[in-house]
Amino acid sequence: MKTKQYASHIILVLMSLIFLVPIWVIFASSTHTPETILNGGLQFFLGDNFLDTYRSVLFEKSGYTKHITVLQMIGNSLILALGFAVGKVIISSMAAYAIVYFRFRLASFLFWVIFLTLLLPLEVRIVPSFEVLAKLNLLNSYTGLIVPLIASATGTFFFRQFYKSIPDELLEAAKLDGANSWQFFIDILLPLSKTMMAALFIVMFIVGWNQYLWPIMMTTEPEYSTILLGIKEIYQSNFEGSYLPEFNRAFAMIILALIVPVLVVILFQRWFIKGLVDSEK
Repeated sequence: MKTKQYASHIILVLMSLIFLVPIWVIFASSTHTPETILNGGLQFFLGDNFLDTYRSVLFEKSGYTKHITVLQMIGNSLILALGFAVGKVIISSMAAYAIVYFRFRLASFLFWVIFLTLLLPLEVRIVPSFEVLAKLNLLNSYTGLIVPLIASATGTFFFRQFYKSIPDELLEAAKLDGANSWQFFIDILLPLSKTMMAALFIVMFIVGWNQYLWPIMMTTEPEYSTILLGIKEIYQSNFEGSYLPEFNRAFAMIILALIVPVLVVILFQRWFIKGLVDSEK
């Protein structure tokens, strides 16, 4: 038994190293000067340029137009990710509630229509979505970045399966107590669904944070650039410019882009695990 435990721990450590070593190399390289990286390649040990690099990356305006700082890009990514995650949780929970508990004739049909939208990824519908937003004057706005993405077939599916597992006696008891449909949803279903909501929130937050194609299509003004667009711009400037490539700044932006989703996962990991393994009914 101990041999199996040791083997399991060794495998876990090795797998962790496979994931963490590249991140460490990027972080260590970001603390060196551009000359060191250009001449010596990626660095495994820390340099003495940490404060200068990260201070300049966070507070100096960057990009082609020099109108926005990386700190503002992180703020834009945070707004997009929060709006993306919160919107999907709200819309999915309400859609699943209507499908499961209102029991109208086309409920199952409409659910499968919603579910079939998984076959249409963002890349397929991005051109018509862009045209609709352009006609509504929602380009270069947080509304245009968030609202078209908040419908979620995946979230609706998970909430539907969760609601279907709740005993009907709970609904009957709520009706006997005089609760209407809205009170049953707010006072009973949502508290029961909190771990499910937390798990879905974490997943959707990371998906929203990592959005690249949608922001690059929907925004033409630098004030709405996200951190991923900032990374793209600094890499392009490194390869297209005639000056010394600032790979240390690009690596620093990559590390900064990792911090927020990692913190969200750490803060909500208990809820995330419970949402996957425990329904709390």
